[in-house]
Amino acid sequence: MAMRRLKLVGWGYEDDEISDAERQMVTSRMHERFGGEFDVRKAPGADAVELHAPRLAVPVELSAYATDARQDRLLHTYGKSYPDYARQFLGDYRNAPDIVAYVRDEADIAAVYDHAAKVNAAVIPFGGGTSVCGGVEPVVGGAFNGAISLDLTRLDRIVEVDKTSRAARIQGGIRVPAMEDQLKSHGLTLRHFPQSMELATLGGMIATRSGGHFATLYTHIDDLVESLRTVTPSGVIESRRLPGSGAGPSPDRMMIGSEGALGIITEAWVRLQARPAFRAGTAVLFDDVYKAAEAVRVISQAWLFPANVRLLDAREASNNGFGDGRQSVVVLAFENADHPVDAWMDRALAITRDFGGSFDRDVAKSGSGHRAGAAEAWRNAFIRMPYYKKTIVEMGIITDTFETAITWERFPAFYRAIIAATEEACLKATGQKGSVSCRFTHSYPDGPAPYFSFQAKGRHGALAEQWLEIKSRALDAVIAHGGTVTHHHAVGRDHMPWYNRQRPDLFGSALQGAKDRLDPKGILNPGVLLPARN
Repeated sequence: MAMRRLKLVGWGYEDDEISDAERQMVTSRMHERFGGEFDVRKAPGADAVELHAPRLAVPVELSAYATDARQDRLLHTYGKSYPDYARQFLGDYRNAPDIVAYVRDEADIAAVYDHAAKVNAAVIPFGGGTSVCGGVEPVVGGAFNGAISLDLTRLDRIVEVDKTSRAARIQGGIRVPAMEDQLKSHGLTLRHFPQSMELATLGGMIATRSGGHFATLYTHIDDLVESLRTVTPSGVIESRRLPGSGAGPSPDRMMIGSEGALGIITEAWVRLQARPAFRAGTAVLFDDVYKAAEAVRVISQAWLFPANVRLLDAREASNNGFGDGRQSVVVLAFENADHPVDAWMDRALAITRDFGGSFDRDVAKSGSGHRAGAAEAWRNAFIRMPYYKKTIVEMGIITDTFETAITWERFPAFYRAIIAATEEACLKATGQKGSVSCRFTHSYPDGPAPYFSFQAKGRHGALAEQWLEIKSRALDAVIAHGGTVTHHHAVGRDHMPWYNRQRPDLFGSALQGAKDRLDPKGILNPGVLLPARN
C-alpha cells in the first residue's frame, strides 16, 4: 500500500481535504463574524517556493536514510502554528533544514549526532510535526553551518506488551492511530488523545508534556509514563521500569517536557488501560459562566473524575456550532471498562443543578449522550478544527489559541483580565474588533486549565506580525495575572520570552547545566527551553 503523503500547507494528508460543505460553513461563519469583503489568497505550491541550496552534503555514512530532496526539506521546515501558516503563504522557507534523516534505530541517531558535531550542524527532532509553538522549525542562526531534521517516524513499533501489569514498551516515533490499532488486538488502549492525535507520535507527546483525552485525573502524558529510554549526544539514559519510586529526582521527569533539547526519546514503557465499555455523557447549559465554573470546581473536588468536564463559555459554544451566544455549556462525560458509571453521572448532574445547570436527563442516561446535542457538536468541532485553519488563513483571518492554568479562587478575575487584554490586543493590532472566547480543557481540584481562542481580521503580508502583537499582549497578561505560559502546548521557540519570566532563574541555570552535560556542543533543538549558543 502506498504511503500517504502529508500536506505541505494545511493539516493532515493530501488525500483528506475538507468538503465543500465544510468550506462553505467556515467561510459563512467568518462573514457573519467579521462582515465585509475578504482578500482571499492561496499559499504557493511546492514548485513555486524559492528554496536555498543545501548548505550541507549528505555524507556516505548517512546516505541509506538521509536526503536533501526538496520536498522532504520543505515538509520539515514548519509545524502547525499560525505564524508557520502565515510564512508558508508568503513562500518563506528560509529556515528549511539542509538534510532530513529518517532514522531507523538508535545507531542511526548516534551517527547523525556524530556527523552534526563534526560539521557544526544543529539537529532538530521531528515527530508528528504538529508543534503550535515553533518547536520543530530549524531556526539556527549563524552559530551553525546548517541544520539536520531528524525524523523519528520509522521508529514505529510496539516492542512488547505486558498484559498482567497493563503496560507496553513502544518506540517513540509511532503515531497515535497506529499505536491504538495495534493495542486494540490486546484489548488495551493508552487512551491519550490530544487534538493532534491523527499525526502525533508517542515520543513527541512525551517530549512536549502533552495533554490528552481525560479532563481530570490522567490529564498529562506524564501520568502514563512508566519508564523512558533516551539517546543523548553523550550517551543513553534508560530508567528502571517501576510503578513508582521515591529514589531521588526522577530521570523520567527530566526528559518529559524536554522538547528534544536534552535528548531523543526512542522508547517508552507506558501504562495502559482496558478499553471502556460503559459510558455516559451529556451537555449542561448555564446562563452564568461563573456558576458553570463553580459547578466544574465542585465536581473536580468531589473525586468523581469525569473523563470530560469541559466548560465552554457562551462565545466558544456559539463559535463551535452550538447555541446563540448567550449560554455557556459544560460537556460532561464518564467512561469505565469495569462497571457502569450511572452513579457518578447522577452525582455530577446533581452538582450542576445546584448551580443552575439544565440538561436532558434521558440523554444523560442513554449511554450515547456523549454523542448527542452540544456534546456531539463540540466533539465534531474539536476533531475537524485543525482542517479548517488553512481556509481561515486564506481569508486573511488571524486565528490562534493559548492555554494556561490558574487556581480556582483567582479564576473569575483572571478570566475577565485575559479576555479584556486579548480583545484590546486584537483591536490595536488590526484596527478592528476581534473575537475572544474561552473553554476549560482540563480541570483539577485546585484549578482549571482555561484555553483561550482569538480571531481577528488581519492583512495578508502582515499576518505573522499582527499575530505576534496579539499573542504577546495576551501572554503578557497571562504572566502578569499569575498563570502559566502553557498548560500542554509546550514552550518551543514562540513561548520562550514568557517561559523565561515564569521559570526561576536558578532553575534555568540548573537546566543549562544538564544541557551542557548531555549535549555539550549544544546541537539539539537550539533555542528551545534554553537560549541557543552564540
